[in-house]
Amino acid sequence: MEDRYSINSGTRNTLHWEDYLVFGCTLLIPACVGFYHAVKDRKKNSPSDFLVGSRQMGTVPVALSVTVTFLSALTLLGMPAEVYIHDTMFWWLAVGMIIAVAGAAHLLLPFLYRLGVTSVYEYFELRFGKRVRILASLNWIIQVLLYMAFVLYAPSLALYSVTGFDLWLSISTVGIIVTLYTALGGMKTVLWTDSLQTVVIIVGLVSLLVQGSLAVGGLPNAWRIAEERGRLRFFDFDPNPGLRHSVWSVVCGGGIMWMSQLGVNQTQVQRLMSCPTLRKAKTALWLSSIGLVVIVTFCTLIGVVLHAFYRDCDPLKFQNLITSSDELLPLFAMDIFVNTRVLPGIFLACIFSGSLSTLSSGLNALAAVILEDYIRVFCCTRITDFRATVVSKCLVLLCGAVSLAVAYLVSSFGNILQMCYSIQSIMDGPLFGLFVLGMFCPCANSVGATAGFFTSLAFMLWIGIGAYVNGVSTPTSYTSDDGCNWETTGYNNTDLQSVYNITKGDIVQASESEISEKNYYSIYDLSYLNYTATGMTVTVGIGVLVSLATRRFCKESPGAAKYSHPVLDVICPCLPESLLSVFRCSAPEQEYQATPVNSNTDVKDSGV
Repeated sequence: MEDRYSINSGTRNTLHWEDYLVFGCTLLIPACVGFYHAVKDRKKNSPSDFLVGSRQMGTVPVALSVTVTFLSALTLLGMPAEVYIHDTMFWWLAVGMIIAVAGAAHLLLPFLYRLGVTSVYEYFELRFGKRVRILASLNWIIQVLLYMAFVLYAPSLALYSVTGFDLWLSISTVGIIVTLYTALGGMKTVLWTDSLQTVVIIVGLVSLLVQGSLAVGGLPNAWRIAEERGRLRFFDFDPNPGLRHSVWSVVCGGGIMWMSQLGVNQTQVQRLMSCPTLRKAKTALWLSSIGLVVIVTFCTLIGVVLHAFYRDCDPLKFQNLITSSDELLPLFAMDIFVNTRVLPGIFLACIFSGSLSTLSSGLNALAAVILEDYIRVFCCTRITDFRATVVSKCLVLLCGAVSLAVAYLVSSFGNILQMCYSIQSIMDGPLFGLFVLGMFCPCANSVGATAGFFTSLAFMLWIGIGAYVNGVSTPTSYTSDDGCNWETTGYNNTDLQSVYNITKGDIVQASESEISEKNYYSIYDLSYLNYTATGMTVTVGIGVLVSLATRRFCKESPGAAKYSHPVLDVICPCLPESLLSVFRCSAPEQEYQATPVNSNTDVKDSGV
């Protein structure tokens, strides 16, 4: 069997008809679920039913949906490759996830759930006014459209490069089917198909881990090889914010990044809003944390096995096999399943299930935001429920078509894809900062919020684009080609050893000073995991300063007292009252209480 491995034969293995059948079922089943809910709920014409499942969805499907949306195809392809290319430091994201869930469930979600809103950006109109609401929602729409295009294109490209699966056929098929079943069934279809796709993803990951472990002589042997070759790295506590992955950047930076995703991102919060009570929404978040920790651990172990499998022959050094680290996992799957039919199809279904869940949730959320923040505000303030539901379904179709168009567009820009993905993460920090500013800084006004957002956005774009233009990169861990049966191309092993001080018997990563000759700290070296925290901090800092400077000239934000909580009264109650009153404005000291924006929305809250 080893003779048929790509690293021995120099050629890639291919899929069989059984694999395509499994993949076809992965697409057909969600379409059937969407059609079922379309028929079952054909007499229900409420946008609440279509967008938030009438706020009566169960805890378990919501928890599974929150979990699986984190597992986009980019994550499934990228995390094992991260371990192969670098090390296991990324596992600490599991700890960061727990922090993120705690913050989202107990600090951020209560603000939004108690309002009974459909679009989270309705909060900004209550707190700062319509201008900030439109600014924030437009920022998010651009983020999601870029990200969805990338989720469509990148996995299809990786699979095309390794398996020969037609690139544009997969992009078009996945995009059209997910758009149709989301438009047909709405939130109920999204949640139930996400639950089914969670099972597919778990089966795919378990199959990879088990079969891969057997191919390398067992998981303990793979762990030993990773330890001997320097891949097991868990305890780097270097506080340098420019270090790509340390305990601090992954746990704190990654935790804040995912707190923003779980606590204020429309895609996630909209599903949590579908729970009948706040207590159940919090329970769903905590249940999802279990799945997130398990998945991160699985992907890390798969990365360890992946390294052991290619320990003596790095396929990235042979350009006829693969050209990108995103193609490592598909190549690995095709190698270990070379004599097993159906299992490659399950892997294919696993990867595209990650895409389907992310895309369906994004489309449903886009429809909600455009309907609530633009159509109801600017066009049809008194639109009927029936017409609002029809418009929501049309918006899903429109956004699906736009995502496909953007996917085709970005395919022609090569490395610009990486830049687009970076910009998506850069834009998240300033937006998260707006929520933190509004919720916990009663002294903030609309002028401060606007100034903080634009300053933060400009600052983060400067860092991100500067890092891209200057080619800032992180050295990779050592990989060998001693066991390859073919001649490597385009690679100089001597250059690699000069960076990492490698000998065959002693593999030690060089110090930071040896890797780089820089004698100064560059802001462009900032770890990507710290982008959200940095953007948030700049937004809040500038927002508070500008608000305090303009408070005499601007009217106090109408929602300052009702829709924010003076956080300094909680974390620094010993400060002088004269100072606390400055940051508190007229906000009451008692616990935040809010009434629903829409008096027709029945919001049940059975506990905090």
